[in-house]
Amino acid sequence: MAVLLETTLGDIVVDLYPKERPRCCLNFLKLCKVKYYNFCLFHSVQRNFIAQTGDPTGSGNGGDSIFKQLYGDQARYFEMEENPRIKHKKLGAVAMVNNGAKMHGSQFFITLAENVDSLDGVHTVFGEVSEGFDVLTKISESFTDQDHRPYQDIRINHTVILDDPFDDPDGLVVPDRSPEPTKDQLESGRIGADEDIDKDKEKTEEQLMEERETKEAKANAQILEMVGDIPDADIKPPENVLFVCKLNPVTTSDDLQIIFSRFGQINSCEVIKDMKTQESLQYAFIEFERVEDCEQAYFKMDNVLIDDRRIHVDFSQSVAKLNQNQKSILSILHESLHG
Repeated sequence: MAVLLETTLGDIVVDLYPKERPRCCLNFLKLCKVKYYNFCLFHSVQRNFIAQTGDPTGSGNGGDSIFKQLYGDQARYFEMEENPRIKHKKLGAVAMVNNGAKMHGSQFFITLAENVDSLDGVHTVFGEVSEGFDVLTKISESFTDQDHRPYQDIRINHTVILDDPFDDPDGLVVPDRSPEPTKDQLESGRIGADEDIDKDKEKTEEQLMEERETKEAKANAQILEMVGDIPDADIKPPENVLFVCKLNPVTTSDDLQIIFSRFGQINSCEVIKDMKTQESLQYAFIEFERVEDCEQAYFKMDNVLIDDRRIHVDFSQSVAKLNQNQKSILSILHESLHG
């Protein structure tokens, strides 16, 4: 029995102990299945000790067990499974967090060192990391404040159940697709998970962002000049238009309009379709009324899951009305430039 945790620093595979810890494993698996852990922060990281997550509020004080969904508020927590005793011996041991009364909710941690004896008998080990130890190293080496909160967000983006021996309990509500992150989840007040803070450490965040945007815009413009989209690489593209690619074919213009309109007034939103088949070409252009709203959408929506596809968002580099062939070329260029 195993679960894949897709994090902002890489993938982690967790093997679970269903025979020794059936209650903990059932809780963890079904929380993964209802996408409860999606976008959860690693809100506490102590180097060479533990990395704690599983609280949707990101505060370290929240989180409910799957049994609350099934049986109501009185089942928010469930009792620890103390027997057989399993020690925090291995690097990558995965354990449910004791809330102080020998009860568990949704929060769990992963050990970042071997033989963390001080945790034995306090928390419940219910699995171990089998793949992704390089990711654990990255998490352990992250910079944190005095409360052990990483300065740069580290999140669980998605959970994938690789093997589940438990039947779904009656009343379990499983979403038909992964939910969108809430505004509160995205606005952590920290450095975004996709921002580069390792280079040019003496520069401010604003300076680094400006330099990165300038380099990307110049590179994109030069290629667009080569394919005839713009007459001159130094011409300035519009600042209120977003280019969105890697869309799920089922995503419509109306879907994007609803999702992106939370950032501000949208003048136009169009998923580009094949002229003959009218099938989605899996990219779109969104024009905002205000540049500020366009910029906010760019920072918040890149790499977000929509219809189970992780989209890529960039500022449009086009300065002319494109026909379908030109747009197809443009999408390929953006794919190659931004992965």
